[in-house]
Amino acid sequence: MHEEGEPDMSKREAPEHGHNEPEAAVWERWQKKRTFVRALEGTYGELVRELLDQPRVYPSNDWKWKGGPQNFGKKIINPQAVKVSQSIECHLDAIAPGGHGQKHGHMNSACFYVLKGRGYDIHDGRRIDYEAGDLMLVENACVHQHFNADPEEELVVLIMKAKPLFLFMHMIFQKVVEYPPKVPAPGQDDYRPPEKL
Repeated sequence: MHEEGEPDMSKREAPEHGHNEPEAAVWERWQKKRTFVRALEGTYGELVRELLDQPRVYPSNDWKWKGGPQNFGKKIINPQAVKVSQSIECHLDAIAPGGHGQKHGHMNSACFYVLKGRGYDIHDGRRIDYEAGDLMLVENACVHQHFNADPEEELVVLIMKAKPLFLFMHMIFQKVVEYPPKVPAPGQDDYRPPEKL
């Protein structure tokens, strides 16, 4: 017997396969359909003219931060967002003081230019420390995770990679090993990434 407003558990369906696995965090960039490489359609002359007419400066303030509560991202240049490039991707990441992002791997390499703060990565089990002004490389097919080493200051990095080119060549293997935290870093309940960036 069940009380009013509560589900009748006697009519419950059998659980599906994997029902006891934890539910993964959902980030928009991992769930919604994206454009990794645009179609090249039209005449050669039209394509060249369109490319030459594209802006060459893209203010980062034109895009909104997404994600959270510990790791936020902001796409700047990729084939879905702008028409100027088919082969490179560039985005900003901000990690709350003491926070970290997802543990993941991808076929393409990546360059991280540290704009603010200090942090470290774990690359295939090896710790790599960095600070503002450093450029850190993630090699191809490396399983890695980004950490903010400072409990007081945010970590902000500019990430540049040839991901669209790798995906175009069907080097598409990417995997999230551990999703980003769903809870704020300790003492950082109100953390928000920099507004003017």
